[in-house]
Amino acid sequence: MSHPDFTNPFWSGLATENAPLAIGGKLASRYPAAVIPFGGMPEVRDPACMAAFRDLLSPGEIVYITGDEVATVDGLVEQVYLPGVQMHFAGDPAEAVWSQEAVPLGEAEAQEMVALTDVAFPGYFRPQTWRLGSYYGIRVEGQLIAMAGERVSLPGWKEISAVCTHPDHTGKGYAATLVRHVMAEHRKAGIQSYLHASAANSRAIAIYERLGFTHTRGIIFRGMQLA
Repeated sequence: MSHPDFTNPFWSGLATENAPLAIGGKLASRYPAAVIPFGGMPEVRDPACMAAFRDLLSPGEIVYITGDEVATVDGLVEQVYLPGVQMHFAGDPAEAVWSQEAVPLGEAEAQEMVALTDVAFPGYFRPQTWRLGSYYGIRVEGQLIAMAGERVSLPGWKEISAVCTHPDHTGKGYAATLVRHVMAEHRKAGIQSYLHASAANSRAIAIYERLGFTHTRGIIFRGMQLA
């Protein structure tokens, strides 16, 4: 697998499939704060690009970029350094299976989705993240207890994201069920699946590997904030 957009996914998404949501210009761009706290630039080692990115931030907010090495500019500080892994599906297509348990989620369920994801990774899923793609959930006695969906879209690829299960319902295969369901939607649309995970989240990585995902590369997420 050698898709060039994978080396700089957020900038590539903002410059292509997610362009209607992009805020910024040729040197740097970002997603709206109500959608996701991510942005990018064509070259993170270029001070001009980093300065342009700085100018897109609001006081107090943290917006994430990716890069092994990044330029240092006045007025911008790194508050979060998070090693991650990037994975793409390279397994048996039979793993992509629709589930009758999976129900569509969207604007009407936005607050439920934020509440659930805040249990696992607070702050990354926002009230308008649903605008990025299709989301699906599983309910138990009416409560949303698991979900998964799409985040950054690239030409021919879509990222599976927001994969989470409420702690009271883990160990029952809900996450794998929903990932398979999203993969089935991708296969139907003729696109391929990729995803990101924290390098420290060995449990999630093991699930993805069992589903047929393989490591593409390591990736560093950097949370940047105005000084």
